[in-house]
Amino acid sequence: MSRRTFDYICSLAEEHMQAKSAHYVFSSGKPMSLHEQVALAMRRLSSGNSLISVGDSFGAHHSTVSQVTWRFIEAIEEKGLHHIRWPSTEEDMTAIKSKFERIQGLPNCCGAIDATHITMMLSSSEQTADVWLDQNKNHSMVLQAVVDPDMRFRDVVTGLPGKLNENSVLQSSTLFKLCEKGERLNGNKMKLSEETELREYIVGDSGYALLPWLLTPYQDKELSESKADFNKRHLATRIVAQRALARLKDVWKMIHGMMWRPDKHKLPRFILVCCILHNIVIDMEDDVLDELPLSSHLHDPGYRQEVCESVDKTASVLRDNLSLHLSGR
Repeated sequence: MSRRTFDYICSLAEEHMQAKSAHYVFSSGKPMSLHEQVALAMRRLSSGNSLISVGDSFGAHHSTVSQVTWRFIEAIEEKGLHHIRWPSTEEDMTAIKSKFERIQGLPNCCGAIDATHITMMLSSSEQTADVWLDQNKNHSMVLQAVVDPDMRFRDVVTGLPGKLNENSVLQSSTLFKLCEKGERLNGNKMKLSEETELREYIVGDSGYALLPWLLTPYQDKELSESKADFNKRHLATRIVAQRALARLKDVWKMIHGMMWRPDKHKLPRFILVCCILHNIVIDMEDDVLDELPLSSHLHDPGYRQEVCESVDKTASVLRDNLSLHLSGR
């Protein structure tokens, strides 16, 4: 990241990291400055290397790496959470809809949703280990995210065990409850024709139920031309969420690969802070974004696509109307 972005992150962390009575030192006894503490913590998050390896590269004891990193997590969680927020104004949402529509023509789309597994190495003797076993027989924790067209996380949920499928994770989220109550994705409708309107919605893959506010692709074996065209546009639009999760794991490698016996109470907070840092780089319009390769969209290699058969009738009609509208009929 640029120096400007790094300095901004230091300013967020300063009050919390400097206010505590603890003073951290290198192995040589030299005191650690705020900038050095932040650099150490971010090296731990971005390298994915062990505490000992990161400590050796900085000339610090592994226990210091652990303590400094956790202090940094607390600081960014407290002071940086505003970087993950649902669009609060009609102007913000209109800009998001316009950018999504420019991708492949899907109108009134407000976000793309997806989920990924953060895999863990747990001891088989651990009493609750089986709770975390997912479909691939890995121990994992799920991260669900709604993403905007700039790959910015707008809503995240984590902490739930990997054995839950995408739709179950969604149904347990605040996002689901708000949307079902009509308190989110309740903005301007657009007219598709004299008779039909299109409400605000997000797009997700076939692992999710088809809902009035969550449009999924058609799963028919034989697709009409208009349905096939809809699926193509839908994939091109929702792939932004896959790319965001892939970039998150690629840049913040601590949550990529197998984590060694993590504290499962602390891990959701590590994941959240990695999401906040991901957004800060975007919000700061960091030049490094131009240098990052466009991430592969494969954020969960080895995991097969889940399929949810649940279909809401109102949503099915809405999707058909949109499909026909896009095909010009």
